Amino acid sequence: MNLKRHLFSLLIITALTVCIIAGCSKKDAAQNATVQKSSNEADLNKSDADYLEAGKTSSESDETLTKITLNEVAHSIFYAPMYAAIENGYFEQEGIDLDLVTGFGADKVMAAVLSEEADIGFMGPETTVYTYNEGSADAIVNFAQLTQRAGNFIVAREPKDDFTLADLKGAEVLGGRAGGMPEMVFEYVLKKNGIQPSEVKIDQSIDFGSTAAAFSGGKGAYTVEFEPSATALEQAGDGFVVSSVGVESGYVPYTAFSAKQSYLDNHKDLIQSFTNALQKGMDYVTSHSGKEIADAIKNQFSETDLETLTMIVDRYHEQDTWKDDLVFSQESFDLLLNILEDAEVITKRAPYEKLVTTTFAENAKTK
Repeated sequence: MNLKRHLFSLLIITALTVCIIAGCSKKDAAQNATVQKSSNEADLNKSDADYLEAGKTSSESDETLTKITLNEVAHSIFYAPMYAAIENGYFEQEGIDLDLVTGFGADKVMAAVLSEEADIGFMGPETTVYTYNEGSADAIVNFAQLTQRAGNFIVAREPKDDFTLADLKGAEVLGGRAGGMPEMVFEYVLKKNGIQPSEVKIDQSIDFGSTAAAFSGGKGAYTVEFEPSATALEQAGDGFVVSSVGVESGYVPYTAFSAKQSYLDNHKDLIQSFTNALQKGMDYVTSHSGKEIADAIKNQFSETDLETLTMIVDRYHEQDTWKDDLVFSQESFDLLLNILEDAEVITKRAPYEKLVTTTFAENAKTK
């Protein structure tokens, strides 16, 4: 009886011990689960907080920049100061998120500005004269001039150290679009040298971006090309630069930035900031070597190696392509009108004060 009672007591103690151990294990497990859950929630909350903070930072960063859509007439090393401003971050410094679009022709750039697909157009200022003369109620106004010489070159099939413009008489030349600045300045150069355009077989039927390929394919005795097409023809052995239209023409207001008068009126601070960034780009190219400029803008021309890019920049530098400032003077505008009249593409002269403002450029050069 005592033995049974002893065994019964032992069984009860064992059972209680198991229950206590099990209870403790469950309690520890619960506590561990609670701790792990708290830890996971803390990590999750930390991650969420980091994500939200990053999103907030990105959002705030986006909010500090104002987007501007700029439509350029072509993508050429000729416009190096603008690309220096882009690549060196000058637009961001001025609070601008720049969206650069290539229109491939002044007519297309103007259409984009008129339809408000673009805020600002970069093209030959002759297009603003055409639009004004057609009776546009909201004039497209030039507010910054970038280049002061033509940027194209006469390319021959053979090297000619003794080339003169008289060699073009009777020859087939792949020219530019009728009424466009490249073609009109080319004709202006011919007339300056006593040659009538009718004495040259100028082919104006080929698209701006296709003349180099057509020349490589055997069409024409000469072609008029911008960079990098001129140098690419030389490197391929398909052509040789024999003359610079920019040197032959002298100073002309070749390309400028323009916008609707209403846009300028409603976004004065933004246009000033845009012009400030451009002036910084202009300052950069006038104070740095061709190699430094090429290195700065190389991301814009990934298909062109650095050595070639440097050579092209040097070529433009040597002919004094870029202005020191962005001011579009009345003298330059009058010369433009003379070229347009000489080409017989206008019958009346547009007023300078309606199509040009120098306020933004004057302010930019004093900063």
